[in-house]
Amino acid sequence: MTGRPAKLALANGSVFVGRSFGAEGEIHGEVVFNTSMTGYQEILTDPSYNGQIVTMTYPLIGNYGVNEEDVESSSLFLRGFIIKELCEEPSNYRSTESLDSYLKRNNIIGLQGIDTRALVRQIRTHGAMPGIISTTDMDDTSLVQKARDVPSLVGADLVSGVMPTATSAWDSPLGALGRPVEFGAESGADNGLHVVAIDYGMKWNIPRYLRDTGCRVTVVSGKSTAEEILAMNPDGVFLSNGPGDPEPLEYAINTIRELLGKKPIFGICLGLQLLGLACGGKTYKLRFGHRGANQPVLNKATGKVEVTSQNHGFALDADTLPDDVEVTHISLNDNTVEGIRHKIHPAFGVQYHPEAAAGPHDSHYLFREFVDMMA
Repeated sequence: MTGRPAKLALANGSVFVGRSFGAEGEIHGEVVFNTSMTGYQEILTDPSYNGQIVTMTYPLIGNYGVNEEDVESSSLFLRGFIIKELCEEPSNYRSTESLDSYLKRNNIIGLQGIDTRALVRQIRTHGAMPGIISTTDMDDTSLVQKARDVPSLVGADLVSGVMPTATSAWDSPLGALGRPVEFGAESGADNGLHVVAIDYGMKWNIPRYLRDTGCRVTVVSGKSTAEEILAMNPDGVFLSNGPGDPEPLEYAINTIRELLGKKPIFGICLGLQLLGLACGGKTYKLRFGHRGANQPVLNKATGKVEVTSQNHGFALDADTLPDDVEVTHISLNDNTVEGIRHKIHPAFGVQYHPEAAAGPHDSHYLFREFVDMMA
């Protein structure tokens, strides 16, 4: 096992000793875990991990390397990456770079060689907590104190650090990457509908799916106003995923509140939470969140179970939702809200990621439902 000695310290006083890969130095963040067996590159480039140190529960990571096609954003926004064992010789015909080289080039500190099962058990028992990874400070007392001084993600606006500042057109459908089209032979053909996608830290596979349905897609900043969006005369508005606590994002909540009833709205993940807040509900922080590609969700309308990809640490409080908002999907792991629909206005959202990347394809139909709602 290569790399310098490195340590992870948690705010509860626990210290894990391993070796570094990728970059070196010291970084702090909220320590969370993801249960996916594959898709580490999509996880690394998901802006929703801004402010967090991600632990993979699957023991061997890096075996298929890294490529330019599977990135989900313009950069890596997570703080650090923890695994049991790094594969130093990746084998895949699409691989252009090793995971070690990729993290080093993007200045992300990796930690390997620790007991990730023990770490995950602590997170499940005590909840996601602040931590610090260091290759420079090996003093346990010092590291634990630094971890305890890490600011909480609750109440922080993490979206401002990942959203775009300029408006742009999205032109790339799924087929542009050689991936199979999802909506038939006419996939990507212009259907005459225009979607404005509000980007709070959007994964790129989302606008690919919107383009695949035939929609023209305009991506705007998460701080865009309702007036600016309505001036574009869209047929529908999409609310993207993004990092952190939704309640501090008053600018986003106010915009969505002003758009309700004027345009069809579809939200994913943070977008669902912001939609719920705009409707009058409240959110709360989950103990350790939902992060993985194997999360079971019940569609209450059909009675079917969808296996979904998820990444969130906050949830809508069902008891605070007004009477004109119904819960459409629930988590079968903890009965938390996984989907809502407004009974009066054309607006709905889901807490999980129907665009997958990486993950199962059970929920792709939601993009078609959004198109039908607009049409």
